[in-house]
This record gives sequence, C-alpha cells and structure tokens, in this order.
Amino acid sequence: MKDWEGITMARMKFGAFLAPHHPIGEHPMLQMRNDIKFAAHLDALGYDEFWVGEHHSTGWEVIASPEMFLAGVAEHTHRIRLGTGVVSLPYHHPFNVAQRMVQLDHMSGGRVIFGTGPGALPSDAHMLGIDPMTQRDRQDEAIGVIQRLFAGERVSHKSDWFTLQDARLQLFPLQEEMPIVAASSISPSGMTLAGKYGLGVLSIGSNSDAGLAALPTQWGFAEEAARKSGKTVDRKNWRVLMSWHIAETREQAIAESAQGLMHWHNEYTVGTLMRPGAAAFKTPEEAVEQTAFSPGAAAVIGTPDDLVAAIRKLHDSAGGFGVVLGFVHDWANRENTNRSWELVARYVIPEVQGLLEGYRTSRQYVIDNREWFERAGQAVLAKIMSHEGAAKALQEGMQAGVAMRSPNAPDLNKAAAEVKAGE
Repeated sequence: MKDWEGITMARMKFGAFLAPHHPIGEHPMLQMRNDIKFAAHLDALGYDEFWVGEHHSTGWEVIASPEMFLAGVAEHTHRIRLGTGVVSLPYHHPFNVAQRMVQLDHMSGGRVIFGTGPGALPSDAHMLGIDPMTQRDRQDEAIGVIQRLFAGERVSHKSDWFTLQDARLQLFPLQEEMPIVAASSISPSGMTLAGKYGLGVLSIGSNSDAGLAALPTQWGFAEEAARKSGKTVDRKNWRVLMSWHIAETREQAIAESAQGLMHWHNEYTVGTLMRPGAAAFKTPEEAVEQTAFSPGAAAVIGTPDDLVAAIRKLHDSAGGFGVVLGFVHDWANRENTNRSWELVARYVIPEVQGLLEGYRTSRQYVIDNREWFERAGQAVLAKIMSHEGAAKALQEGMQAGVAMRSPNAPDLNKAAAEVKAGE
C-alpha cells in the first residue's frame, strides 16, 4: 500500500454519481422515485457520498435542480453525504445559489457538499442564451462571491450578468465550513479553479478513456494555481469518477450489462451528444470489449476482484486521491444494478480500505500457533477425564463411534493417561 501526502488506500471513501443517465421511455416520476430509493440503498450499504447533477436537455438527464432532488433524498437517508454534481453556476444568480445550498445544508442535517461547474451541455447554455466562451469565467466569478457570502460578509458586486447590493445571507451553513468542489474534465481549467480558491476537485473526465489518460498530470495544475494564490489543496478532497458493473463472475457481469451498455453508448453518447470520435457499436460484445477490456479502458465489467485491481491501478497512476465515485447508469436492470453496488460494498470497499487485514492476520496467527490451542483442548479433556461420571460418559460415546472426529482433536486416551499419571 503506497502513501502520497498522507493519502492511503485505507482512507479512501466511496460514493455514487447520478447524472442521471436514464433511457427515454420510463415514467419520469417513477425514475425519480427509484433514484431516491437507490440513494437510500447506498446509505444503508455504508457508502460515503451521493452526487446528483443539473441538466436541462437531452431527455436522458432529467434532474433540473440537484438541490431540490437532494432535499428529497435527505428525508430518506441518514448518514450519506449529499453533493451537487454539479450546480452550473453561470445559469443562476450566485446569491440564490448560496441561499439554496445553505437551506439544503440545514434540511440535510449538515451533510451537503457544494459541487460547482460551468455547465456541461452546450444545449443547456444555448437555451439560456449563454455564450460558452463566458461560462468558465462566470463560474470563477460566482465562486468568489459565494465563498464570501458563506463566510458572512455583506457583499456588493456588479457584473455583466448579476448585481449584488449590500447582500448578506440571513442564514448560514449548518456546517462550520461547507465543502466546495470544482468539476474538472480533460482541460486544466477545473483543476486551476480549485487551486485558486482552495477547493476540492471532482474529476468527471476520468470516466472516459481520454480523461483517464490525462489523470496523472491533472493534480499538478491545482497545486500550481494554489501556490500562486496562497491557498492549499489536498488530495483527500480529490474525487475521481469510474464506471463499473459487478457480478459474482465476469461472464455474469457481461451478460447483465452488455445490451444496456450498447444502448447507452449508441443512443446517448453517439446519437444525442455526438461526441467527437465516438462511433456506434455494432454488437453488445463489441460494446463490452471496447468499453471494459481494450487498452486504457475506463470501465470495469467483472468481479469485485477486477474492480479492486482497477481502483488500485488508478490510484497509483494518479498519485493518490481521496474518493472514488461510481457512475450510476442503466446498463443492467434495477435488480442487477442494486446487486452490483451491494457487491462493491460487501467485497470491494473493505478490501480497498484494508478492513480485512485484521481478520486475515488473526486467522494466520491461529494457524501458525496451532500447538497452543491443541494444548488448551487437552487441558479441557483432562479436566473431563478427572471427573468420574463425565469420563465414563465420554468413553462410552467413543465406543459408540460418536466421539469427535476432527484430525486435530486431542487424543482422549492420551489425555486420560495424563490425568491418571497426575493422580
């Protein structure tokens, strides 16, 4: 187990990132209710974080207000932290964003992580009349104002897209300091912004092959920007996104997810987003091979052991991070999807976090020192043999063929002889 700046695998946290990506066809109300049930399922399994995005187009991503959705999730969960993944700051007046996040922090009992971004979908910005060239600068400007509002300052600020006049929040976050996170893709802008303000990072781009390849160099941008602005950044607050579907065997995982994976890629990634360089898969087998088993593949379709190996490899190549977030998708049906996340909680998380090391050490210690326990067994049997009635019953049982048959069981005759010798 390696250690970078105090970040070990044993301290890694686990969570889920719900964009959401749901195929068109199901009743939206039922989709949203199922997503809330899914969050409650993760909470019961012990996951650390649950993230929800903001989108206004494509048909596949139907949650327009992560704050509103997470307020509903908060009522059905107890300990899992709730992240906005993300609030697209250029779409909103910063004062209203600050107000909503503070309210959500109180409604959730202080479990909020404020995730921010410039806005991911060009179709959303187009509908709102926002020039894509301005989005990252607006996110930067908004974060600076929101941080001051969270700190209790009275802020006056005039911009080409919003104005504040002696503005001050009347309610402040329940948490002493609400965590703020900047989304990062393949470009260095998100990392640079995180460094400038001393924020955490949500690496959404790691969910693609290109993003995965760029990950090892990304953290340096945050550190450089932090030095320039007199801030600090911590790898413990770096969240990396991964995709997976897990089953008891690799063959089962492929069978459960292949058709849905092909549909998601062909209909959404290629057909809706028209991402550059993305080509439709011809068969489910091709979809699985290219997504999970080609060199540099960004997804894991297989067993808990496969995912453990992938997380360790990614952790090593990136130089260490604090949280791994699984991308929530509908590659498999709901039952198998829930089962996948359950298997991760049962087998992957304890393995990565080192929770089983004590068990294994204890077991090996017993194996290596077997003679101590055999001697203890002999002592018990010797005590039995010293009691006339118990010894007689035990000898009769032996004669009837019902005595202990373990190869490691002490020799009863030997124990009896030792007792007799002692007399």
